[in-house]
Amino acid sequence: MARPAQRRDRTQARTRVVVPPIHSASMATPAAGLVLVVGSGLIGQNWAMLFASGGFRVKLYDIEQQQITDALDNIRNGMKLLEQSGSLKGSLSTEQQLSRITGCSNLQEAVEGAMHIQECVPEDLGLKRKVFAQLDGLIGDDVVLSSSTSTLLPSKLFAGLAHVKQCIVAHPVNPPYHVPLVELVPHPETAPATVDRTHTLMQKIGQSPVRVLREVDGFVLNRLQYAVIGEAWRLVQEGVVSPSDLDLVMSHGLGLRYAFIGPLETMHLNAEGMLSYCDRYGESIKRVLKTFGPIPDFSRATVEKVHQTMCEKVPDDPEHLAARRKWRDECLIRLAALKSQMPSQ
Repeated sequence: MARPAQRRDRTQARTRVVVPPIHSASMATPAAGLVLVVGSGLIGQNWAMLFASGGFRVKLYDIEQQQITDALDNIRNGMKLLEQSGSLKGSLSTEQQLSRITGCSNLQEAVEGAMHIQECVPEDLGLKRKVFAQLDGLIGDDVVLSSSTSTLLPSKLFAGLAHVKQCIVAHPVNPPYHVPLVELVPHPETAPATVDRTHTLMQKIGQSPVRVLREVDGFVLNRLQYAVIGEAWRLVQEGVVSPSDLDLVMSHGLGLRYAFIGPLETMHLNAEGMLSYCDRYGESIKRVLKTFGPIPDFSRATVEKVHQTMCEKVPDDPEHLAARRKWRDECLIRLAALKSQMPSQ
């Protein structure tokens, strides 16, 4: 369990954002259609592609010019592959979208004219707070400051900022280009207009924003995900099911219907409505939930057992992991195409 998280941290760590000093008191003013992405790692690259697909001009900021150059190369290569497979988002051609993305290694220049700033630096509270403090001193009153954090609470992330009413978390799902959900989590002082404006922006670039009405640790997606991980871990650790069969339960069972409907609608459809379902299964649900036990300790023995099983399917070297991620993304592309063909209700 710990190993994948470490890998993710190393991937994110490739994006180094060092906060430079402020040399001018001038404020950036928003211009229609310009988005700044702060951090040129994988999440930042995905955001840049998404904003460009919606026709927005994008500045991609990082402290190192080489990191920006590499990111722009990755974006170009990724868009070319998407175009070849017919999976490129938006109505603009690859070249038209690429022409809208530029790099910048000077933060003060990068913020100039931005109407929305999407922060994508590593998941470190101290670093993110430094970045937002710097941005807070550079922007005017009409720029949205948005964080891609997956777990850090807005009340801690944006504490003390002068423009706190313009601050919001817009947490994407990895990989953002292929999974459209975005959780919008406001600071207690975030203006409703900031939430509305960010919601509209996400819809314009083809994402599916959800409003988290108040902050809670882990937001919504990760709380649900961690609940599944916790019980999955217990079942494997207690010898109820093998790691590979556990994953089959999700990929060939729950995951199939959850790709189209959520757990609450599943309950509604699995009986004659929600009232019927709870009357029929409520006591059984409570009985089973009482057996879940304490939070797993993710002991080393179980970690090694699960790791060995995962590596039998996908060795953990960069080449095999990259190939499996490519396969995953192709599956998501095909699933998205199928979902788009289904009539909306």
